Order: sequence, then C-alpha cells, then structure tokens
Amino acid sequence: MTDKPKILSGVLAAALTPMTGDSKPNIPLLARHCRWLLQNGCDGLAILGTTGEANSFTVKERIALVDKLVEAGVPGDALMPGTGACALEDAIEVTRAAVKAGARGVLMLPPFYYKNVSDEGLFAFFSEVIEKIGESRFRLYLYHFPQMSGVPITYELIEMLRKRYGDTVAGMKDSSGVLENMVGAARNFPGFAVFSGADNHLLPLLKEGGAGCITACANVGSALAQQVFAGFKKGQNVDAANEKLCAVRKTISQFPLSAALKELMARHTGDRSWSNIRAPLVRLNKEKAKALFDGFDAIGFPLPLAA
Repeated sequence: MTDKPKILSGVLAAALTPMTGDSKPNIPLLARHCRWLLQNGCDGLAILGTTGEANSFTVKERIALVDKLVEAGVPGDALMPGTGACALEDAIEVTRAAVKAGARGVLMLPPFYYKNVSDEGLFAFFSEVIEKIGESRFRLYLYHFPQMSGVPITYELIEMLRKRYGDTVAGMKDSSGVLENMVGAARNFPGFAVFSGADNHLLPLLKEGGAGCITACANVGSALAQQVFAGFKKGQNVDAANEKLCAVRKTISQFPLSAALKELMARHTGDRSWSNIRAPLVRLNKEKAKALFDGFDAIGFPLPLAA
C-alpha cells in the first residue's frame, strides 16, 4: 500500500478497552464494541488512549490488541491507535505495528516522565519516530493533554514539526479543555486537523475550522456527536443535538470517565464483564453507579441497540 491516507475528520471515539476477569484485554468484546461504534456515528476509533487505559498495558499487549482487533474484522483504516511512550524505542515499536496493521494514523502522547523538557527535545523524540517509521503513508497526530502528561504540545513544536515533515504531522487531539488553544492551532496551521478532546467543544471548534472530536463520551454519545458534526457541515441548526451532547458530557464527567463509561456499557449490554478495569483504576461503587444512571437517564438519550 503506497497511497497516502486522507486526513481524518469527524467523530472518533476514544474507545474503551473491555477486560476479562483477570484484567486482560477482552478482544471479542472490544471488536463488537468497535463495530457498534462504527455503525452508530463514529468515523474512526482512537483505541489505546487514555480512556482505553493504554498506559496500563505493556508494549506486547498493545501490539497484540491492534493485531487481534484487525484479525477480528475491525478495519485497520478505521483505527487511530495511541502509541505514545516514555521510551523512544517503545513508541517506535508500537507505532510500527499500528502502521503495519493499516491504521490511518496514530495518536501520540509526548514522553511524559520528564517534565519541563524543551521543544527541541520533544522535536528530537517525534522526529526519531517519524524517521524510523520511514513510510510516506504514516500520519502522526499529536496528543496535547497537559493535565495528564505534564508535557504540553506548543505551537512552536507544531511549527517545527510541520516545517520539517509537512502533512506527516497531520493533526492534534487537544484535551486541555482550553478552547482558545484549539482554535489557535486550527487558525495558525492550515491543513492541520485539530480535534477537541471534549464533546462540549466540538461545535465551537467546528465553527473555527476544527476537524472534529476524539472523546471518551463518544463511547456512548457518538450518534449525538455525529448529528452535530454532520448537521453543521450541511448548514443545519444543530443546537438541540449539541445541548443533549453537552449534557451527556457534563453528567459522565462527574465520575472517573473510564469507570463510568464501562458501567454504562455493562448496563446497556447486560454484560457485567464490562465493569472490569485494570488497577490502579477502580470500578464505581453502587452508590456512584446509581447516581450516574439517574443523571444519564434524565437526559433522555437512549443508547442505540446493537445491530
């Protein structure tokens, strides 16, 4: 395959990773979840991100998850795997596996252990990944999540990378929660796909030239997010759908996102294994789960049934 992939846009779910009882990735259940998301509003799937508990997995586990998911029939070109790591060679190894599996792009955190590193140091890290992958079809999406990583992706770094590597550095997921930072990136770097990491910023970012969203809540609200995205592109009034989407985000974000979303999926599917989560994260207790369900049900958004 030598053709260059199109820049991604639209609604991507930061996909959950269901677990078995012994905290191993449950690939059959994940494959079903991925297909359900693609059938209900998702344009792509950001697997192995923060919501997917990726940094609790080994390199071997992450590579196996990508490979087995494609083997299970999930299209590789629907995937944007998270491939960031503190160790450069780990990031290269996972990224190479993602590209081999046919992923249209990877989402990469900066190396996040050392804080206050320079843009020059981060440029060297990302540059080494790009050079070692060495494929024209490779697309890198930067992951700006300073609250979690402690290492921001600055405009200066984006400019350095785009100047050297052009469209290979294709875009960014901005989970900072700062709309002005997302808008500034979309305005300052034409052709650079900026995705909101939170659903409430999807519509404001689209109005300023953003590419879409990559969000945790798209695991349950992808149909709403797609109504907002597609409706906006068609010039329709999407205020009602956006209001409900923002309510979904506000309700779920009162709880730890991965645990809350897994509880919602467990209730929706009737499969209690959805509640499994890998330490150090923990399940919601019964009281919090009830509060979550009450708040979610009050929104009046029934989840789509499985096809």
